[in-house]
Formats: sequence, C-alpha cells, structure tokens
Amino acid sequence: MLQLTDIERYYRNGLRKTWVLNRVNLNIKEGEFVTIMGPSGAGKSTLLNILGLLEAPSGGNYEFLGERVDKLSEKKRSELHKAYMGFVFQAYHLIDDLTVYENIETPLLYRGIGKKERKSMVAEILDRFNIVAKQDLFPDQLSGGQQQLVGVARAVISKPRLLLADEPTGNLHTKQGDQIMELFRELNKDGVTIIQVTHSERNAAYGTRKIELLDGNIQEDQYLESASAL
Repeated sequence: MLQLTDIERYYRNGLRKTWVLNRVNLNIKEGEFVTIMGPSGAGKSTLLNILGLLEAPSGGNYEFLGERVDKLSEKKRSELHKAYMGFVFQAYHLIDDLTVYENIETPLLYRGIGKKERKSMVAEILDRFNIVAKQDLFPDQLSGGQQQLVGVARAVISKPRLLLADEPTGNLHTKQGDQIMELFRELNKDGVTIIQVTHSERNAAYGTRKIELLDGNIQEDQYLESASAL
C-alpha cells in the first residue's frame, strides 16, 4: 500500500540541520495494523504526518497506492488524504464553530455523499459511540475525552482505506480506550489498514506489527503472532 525509501525530515537553523527522521525505509501492505512506538522526540508524529500526507519529507521517496507522492503539491496531497485516509489527532482538531454532528459529517461532505445517506451514517456512528445526546453541542462544551471520541468518530465514519491515529486513546479512560481499540480491530478485519502511534503496550497488542523508533531511525520492526483478545 505504501513504501518509504530513505525518507528524511530535518529543519534548518541557519546552516545547521536538526534531524527528525534519518533515512527511514518502510513498506506497509494493505490490511496491516501497525503500531509505531518510541520515546518522546523519536520522530513518531512526524512520520505519521508524512504517511498521512499532512507533511512533506525533506528527502527520499514515498509511494502511496503505487503513486510517487512526496513531490506532489500541498493541494494534491490534501486531495489524496481526503479521498483515502482518516486521521485521529492527539489534539482533536475539531472545528470549533461546528457542532458534534457537523464535525462528524464533514468527511462525508468532502466525499460528496448525499444528504440522506449522510444522515443515516452520522446517526449510526453517534449511536455506536454513545454520543447521541452530545450531537448539538460544540467542542468547547465537551470534556477532553468526549472530544477525543468525536475525533475518532469523524476519522472512521467514511471507512477510509488507511486510518492513521496519533495516541487515539490518550484522553480516554481504560474502558473507553478498549472500545476504541476494539473498533479499530473490527475495521482492520474489514480491510482497513491502520497505523497508530502510541505509548501503550496494551494498544499495541491489538495490532499485527510493531515498529520502534529512536532518534529518527527504525530500531526494531516485528510482526506480532496475533492480536490480543484483551
């Protein structure tokens, strides 16, 4: 599904370069459930942003669905992202002046789904996440955990081919977190490729592969025998 070859990401400070990712090579097949782990500053979120076409690498090649995408314009990357990807952000990134309902509906609008079908899909996911009573509230009227649930609901509603998640359960209590991970596992069984960044070994156990990053380099890449039935 996607392949990174010698991907680099650095920031310039005068003549100096501060490296975030250093010649990362990675091949992820369709249908995998990959967890990226590592200490703070290892480059996890930067790697996820590059994979999600939200950030361009400084060097190297990135192929997504057989197309070279690292040299695409920001507009083209955005179009590909909207067409094929869902993203769960650590900082929620909900739209402040839209209600819960409208935030969740937004990806469906981008994909041109009709009003009747949108209404049915949003109603289903509101019920699935047990947030029907919150649908007319705005983000600043929600707790952090509730905002995270809305962010996850928005990311998965259109069943993207690739779901990327940055600490998807970071603001949830254990039961809510397990519900989200069970949902991810169901989506993965339905064919959705998932890449998550997490510090949680509990969350990593739901996946099929674990990658350890350190100082912008892949230190370990291992396949898990089976997803844990937690």
